[in-house]
Amino acid sequence: MILAADVGGTKINLALFDWDKERVDPIREDTVWTADYESFEEVLTEFLEEPTSTDTESEEIPDDSDALSSEPTTPSPLGPLTAACFGVPGPVLNNTCKTTNIPWIIEGDKLAEFLNIPHVRLLNDLEATGYGLQLLRPDELEDLNPNAPSPPPDGTKVLLAAGTGLGESLLLWTGKDYHICPSEGGHSDFAPNNDLEIDLLRYLRTSYLHVSYERVLSGPGLHSIYQFFRDTKKNEPTWFAEKLPTGDPAALITEAGLTGKPDICKEALQLFVSIYGAEAGNMALKTLAMGGVYLGGGIAPKIISALREDTFMKAFLAKGRYKRLLAKVPVRVILNPHTALLGAASLAARMAG
Repeated sequence: MILAADVGGTKINLALFDWDKERVDPIREDTVWTADYESFEEVLTEFLEEPTSTDTESEEIPDDSDALSSEPTTPSPLGPLTAACFGVPGPVLNNTCKTTNIPWIIEGDKLAEFLNIPHVRLLNDLEATGYGLQLLRPDELEDLNPNAPSPPPDGTKVLLAAGTGLGESLLLWTGKDYHICPSEGGHSDFAPNNDLEIDLLRYLRTSYLHVSYERVLSGPGLHSIYQFFRDTKKNEPTWFAEKLPTGDPAALITEAGLTGKPDICKEALQLFVSIYGAEAGNMALKTLAMGGVYLGGGIAPKIISALREDTFMKAFLAKGRYKRLLAKVPVRVILNPHTALLGAASLAARMAG
């Protein structure tokens, strides 16, 4: 019995698996709101308690329609845990993570003692996604650059994942399999490409001493882009201004942007998509990622219709003399929202073996 989790700034996915070598469906799984808990230990305690009849009456967590399996799992009596692995949102140093967008310190050694198992492995969340990427079926990916040739089996791959923050990682072929290199590339300097993006940078610098890509390519970043248009273009309709405080701003802006009404939301989403494409192209050039660029995280599947339009790929390819090279790079959206959870589980299974 192995335990895996994908800890996010907004939600946490957890699952128990009876995993040997191949990908399997979970025995138990759950998704909870991160903000409802004061520590990761509290999350684990609640999840590992024996399920009761009232469990099914708990508040539903939205946006998890693409589950690990098509059928709901049935709770099973728990056996002793043999291994655990958790993807966490921040740099992992000495098996410890001070998470970036939530006020937690997660320590693998303390969790091993807490769970009464020999070892708990912590991974950066994009490192976990890299392991999970290798387990995905073709129908769990969507091509944005369908004219690109099939990637070579040993080609370097890169991951970008915009959600509560922006994660990035690199997959390098070792001769036998892929080694996943975590990074904090999402916190590198935002590099504007045109006058509009230069104005956006100047606007953001009134709020942040350092403007990173995460300040733009994330849920809060999309809200910041909206505020930039609102404050500089003065085109915010009253009805939407009154609606915005009633829910998650990024979700409301995304929904409105996809429908094209109001225009400010459409403009904000288009600029977001363009910057996303430009940074994906940057990653592809820096690593010569002929194995493909993969977009994970919670945002990409939700805006897939906007990503299919030419804005993303136009920005991706806009690298001067290297446009022809980038045209050969596969670009794919990860549709399975549990990819990082699968990756953490697969590594836990190796540990248990």
